[in-house]
Amino acid sequence: MCGIVAAVAERNIVPVLIEGLTRLEYRGYDSAGVALLNPTLTRLRSVGRVAELAAQAAGQAAHHGIAHTRWATHGVPSERNAHPHVSAGLAVVHNGIIENYVELKQELMAEDYAFSSDTDTEVIAHLIQHTLKSTPDLFDAVRLATLRLIGAYAIAVVQEWDDRIVVARHGAPLLLGLGEDGNYAASDASALLQVTRRMIYLEDGDVAELKRDSIRIVGAGGTAMNVPADRPVHESTLSAGDVELGDYQHYMQKEIFEQPQALAATLEMIGGAQTLTPNLFGVAAPEMLAGVRSVLILACGTSFHAGLVARYWIEQLAGIGCSVEIASEYRYRVSVPNPEQLVVAISQSGETADTLASIKHAKALGMGRTLAICNVPESAIVRECALRFLTRAGPEIGVASTKAFTTQLAALFLLAVTLAKQNGRLAPEHEAGHLKALRHLPVAVQKVLALEPDIKVWATRFADKHHALFLGRGHHYPIALEGALKLKEISYIHAEGYPAGELKHGPLALVDKDMPVISIAPNDALLEKLKSNLKEVAARGGELYVFADADSAVDEEAGVHVLRLPEHYGLLSPVLHVIALQLLSYHAALVKGTDVDKPRNLAKSVTVE
Repeated sequence: MCGIVAAVAERNIVPVLIEGLTRLEYRGYDSAGVALLNPTLTRLRSVGRVAELAAQAAGQAAHHGIAHTRWATHGVPSERNAHPHVSAGLAVVHNGIIENYVELKQELMAEDYAFSSDTDTEVIAHLIQHTLKSTPDLFDAVRLATLRLIGAYAIAVVQEWDDRIVVARHGAPLLLGLGEDGNYAASDASALLQVTRRMIYLEDGDVAELKRDSIRIVGAGGTAMNVPADRPVHESTLSAGDVELGDYQHYMQKEIFEQPQALAATLEMIGGAQTLTPNLFGVAAPEMLAGVRSVLILACGTSFHAGLVARYWIEQLAGIGCSVEIASEYRYRVSVPNPEQLVVAISQSGETADTLASIKHAKALGMGRTLAICNVPESAIVRECALRFLTRAGPEIGVASTKAFTTQLAALFLLAVTLAKQNGRLAPEHEAGHLKALRHLPVAVQKVLALEPDIKVWATRFADKHHALFLGRGHHYPIALEGALKLKEISYIHAEGYPAGELKHGPLALVDKDMPVISIAPNDALLEKLKSNLKEVAARGGELYVFADADSAVDEEAGVHVLRLPEHYGLLSPVLHVIALQLLSYHAALVKGTDVDKPRNLAKSVTVE
C-alpha cells in the first residue's frame, strides 16, 4: 500500500521520481504527488493514475524532491488528501498509519496550526515544523518528532533552502539507494533499479539523512547527533528488465507464464540432490527442526491458502499436527503458546503488516522456532525469523498473486517432506519419488499453460455472470478458495470456494443456471465422492466447469464441461490445478474489461493493519 520515492542528485530527478512511482503502481493507490525543491517548494498532486501527475510535471526540473502514491485510509481519495503534505515550506510523504494522530492534531491546533486535509499524515508535517522551532536542524527535528508517533510509518521529508532529504521508518518498509550521482530512497527496490542496484535496508527506528554525495543513518538506540548506525549495502539481484512488461498484455499474464522458471529457480538447490537436508531452511535448521511435533502457520490472503494446502501435506507426510491461522486474527485472540512448535510465516513481500505483527506476537509468547517463507530476502519478516526459505519467484507486480503462490507451495512441500524425514516417516524410495516429482514440476506446469486457448473459451461464458461457486475436496479445497479469490479480485464476479461435501449444508440453495460451478476433479481417493457432489449440482440446473486429470472418469454431458490436465500429479496436483484457475480468472477479467493488474480497492503490499 502506498509508495515513496525520494531523490537528491546531480541530474534532474523529476523523471526519476515519476518513473519510480510508475514502478510502484502495483502496490495500489488512488492519488499521487511530488514535492520539488529548486530551492523553493513546488507541489504537484493528482487523483488517479501516475500518468496524470506525469503530465503536470512535464517540463519541471529539480535536483531534490520526494514523491508518493497514496492508498486512502484517512480521508477519501482527493487532491486535498493526496501527499505530499506541507507546513510552511516543509513537505512530507508517509506510508503507514499514525494511531495517535487525533491527540497530536488537537495539540497542534491549539498551537494555531491549520489543517487542510483529513489525513493522519498532515499531523507529521506540522509536528516536525513545530519541533523545528526549538530544534532548528531538520534531521534532529525529524528524529525527535518521530519519537512521538505511535503506529507504523515510513516518511521522507524535505524543507525549502535545505539540500537534504530526511527519511525515517518504523513498521513500514523503506530502503536507500546509493547512486553514482546522488542518493535515493524508496518503498522497495523496483523503484530504484533505474538508477542503482546498491541498496541499504533501513531497520525499525532508523532515521537517515541523504545528500548528493553522502548518507548518515542513526538507529533507534542512538542519540540524534552522534551515534551512527552501520547498515550493510546489498547488491540487488534484480534488473530493470525484471519489472518490464515485455510482450505480455498484463503483468498478471506475464507472471502466470513465468511460473515454470520461478519454480525451477525456487527448487534449484535440490537440482542434483539425492537427499533432503534441513539446511535448506538455514544453518540453524537441523537443531531447530529436531523434535518439532506441531506446526503453526501464519499468513493472510493467498498465502493463507498456501498454508491450508501445507496442512494436508504436513499432517499426511510428517504425521504431526498443523494449524493455520489468519495472521490478523491470531494476535488478537487468547491462544495457548507452545515453545516446541514451529511457527511459519508466509508472505510474498515480507512486509505484510498483520503477518509481521503475528510472528512478533508468537515470539513474545516464547515461541522462538520461527521460519519465514518469503520472496524478498531483506524484508522485515525474513529478518524477524530464525529460519528462512526464499521462494525466488522474482518481482510480482500484478496485485493478484500467481507465481508467488505456486513457489510458496513448492517451499511448503519441501518443508513437509523435510519434517517427515526428521520424524523418521520417509522411506528412501519415497524421498526419491518426491524429489523426482519436484524436479519435473516446471515441465508439468508448462503443459498446463498450453491449455490457455481452451480456458479462454470457457472464460467467454463468464461475461454476464455475477456469482460463481468453486468446489474442491481434500488438499484441493484450498485451491477452490484460491480460485474463488482470484476471480473476485480481478473480474469483480462474486465467488466463493467450498469443500464439495458442504454443498448440502447451504450453498446448494444458490445453484441455478445463472451461477457457474467450477470444480477441481483430480483422480484421487475422493473422486467418486466428488462426482456425487457434481451430480447434485447438475440436478439443480447448475452449469459445471470441471478441471479434471487426464485419467479422471468425469464425462462431458449437457451442462457439464470438462477440461483435462495433461497428467495426474499426486500430492503436488494443487500446483497444477491452481494455474488453470489463474488462467480462467485472468481471461474472465479480460472479457469483463476490468483493470487486471490494478483491481479497485486492493493493494499488492498490505503494510498497514
